[in-house]
Amino acid sequence: MRIHIKGALEKELQSMQHIVDLYNMSATLHLEPESESTVSITFSEEEKSNYLNVTGVFDHKHGEKVVKSFQKHAPAMATEKDRVALAKQARAHVLVLILNEWTNTKQPWGTLTGIRPVKLWHKLYQEGMSSDNIHRYLVNEFLVSDEKANLVRSIAKRQQQVLPDLYALAEGVSIYIGIPFCPTKCAYCTFPAYAIPGKNGPVATFLKGLHYEMEEIGGYLKRNNIPVTTIYFGGGTPTSISAEEMDQLYAKMYEVIPMERVREVTVEAGRPDTITPDKLQVLRKWNIDRISINPQTFENQTLETIGRHHSVEETIKKYHLSREMGMKNINMDLIIGLPNEGVPEMERTLQETKSLMPESLTVHTLSFKRASKMTKEKEKYQVADGNEVSKMMGLTADWMEENEYYPYYLYRQKNILGNLENIGYSMEGKESLYNIIIMEEVQTILGLGCGAASKYVDPHTKKITRYANPKDPVSYKNRYKECTDKKLMALNNIYTNKAVPK
Repeated sequence: MRIHIKGALEKELQSMQHIVDLYNMSATLHLEPESESTVSITFSEEEKSNYLNVTGVFDHKHGEKVVKSFQKHAPAMATEKDRVALAKQARAHVLVLILNEWTNTKQPWGTLTGIRPVKLWHKLYQEGMSSDNIHRYLVNEFLVSDEKANLVRSIAKRQQQVLPDLYALAEGVSIYIGIPFCPTKCAYCTFPAYAIPGKNGPVATFLKGLHYEMEEIGGYLKRNNIPVTTIYFGGGTPTSISAEEMDQLYAKMYEVIPMERVREVTVEAGRPDTITPDKLQVLRKWNIDRISINPQTFENQTLETIGRHHSVEETIKKYHLSREMGMKNINMDLIIGLPNEGVPEMERTLQETKSLMPESLTVHTLSFKRASKMTKEKEKYQVADGNEVSKMMGLTADWMEENEYYPYYLYRQKNILGNLENIGYSMEGKESLYNIIIMEEVQTILGLGCGAASKYVDPHTKKITRYANPKDPVSYKNRYKECTDKKLMALNNIYTNKAVPK
């Protein structure tokens, strides 16, 4: 289906297309009139008494017609740039109203297409809006459902409990350390994941660059008395490297990074096939007991389909081994909507999860990421429709409540099944502080290692800038010094505004 859009700006077309895609209409939007267009949507606007009223008229060539309007407050002092933004928001609102009626469906997140709805809640709260008024604002201004608005509120409140200084963390930093190695690359994954050994060079060469980054960044933080709040080892799979290499890495961390005020260190051990007694012993040696063991599903056939070379039985075995060797805070990741899975498979996965009861569970809804194998070969993978995925999400949410897991962070992605979300659940007091900090963007995250992205949050203006390290080990080996220098300059710009001393 081709839809002719009238009365909107060219730069709005992409965001409008994203909204239309949520309705599974197989429709493309165009600004130029075409004889093949099945539908036209015409927007008009009128400003009166400090309000901007936008009307949209939907005309189908078979005679169907839908008319919707929305009004936004446009104060007299608003700049032209502000008015353009208000008009764009109003058109998006009207578009959702039109499509809701024409398709007889409702999008749970309304016009909120961004990945961080909880961050918006915190922003409004800090501006002085009450919790009840924020709820009404989300529902009325963004067409968010009551259910999702309540979910956002409950998560925001829990984050305030878990991190009472949530709004005062900007003077410190957290650190993400990317280890780009993995036994195999999963079909849905776009993270750096390289085999050991492989054409990208020995692990030792990569670790030399990582140790250098840690030394330089750690030294800067110490000299400028900048506290570190959390440290997160991700990847890839950080437990893909040897126990000896892990030991040297954590020794370097304690040697060069200011650890006095670190509240949490997490190590992703996502692939059960990388967990061994000697690696767990190294974690215990360095007082690291928060790890993530990620089954994704407890269906062996699905694991084979998505390219994970471990079994359900191995996941359970390695979980118990981790418990026996002192891991007291274990997270598990589950994915809703994996190929050939529906409600019955989700029920079995939750049943197996109940026999383990990890301290936290992150529930992802499958997303077709642009660069993943699953997206490139989409025709090979049969996934559930939006209704089935919503039932799986509801089943999971009910299970979490029954078993006293509470939602504590949330994020959304493009091309996510059912236009739903990813939610982190935890038992009381077992929340990941790093996950809250990175999702709500309240603090600078320094990314060290392959594919690690740094996100600088200015403590005063809250302006965010980004810098990403190379994704592959060969490029990283050639550029790690240059990347470190750029990070040091960025830190100076927001913390000391001085040139880096030679």
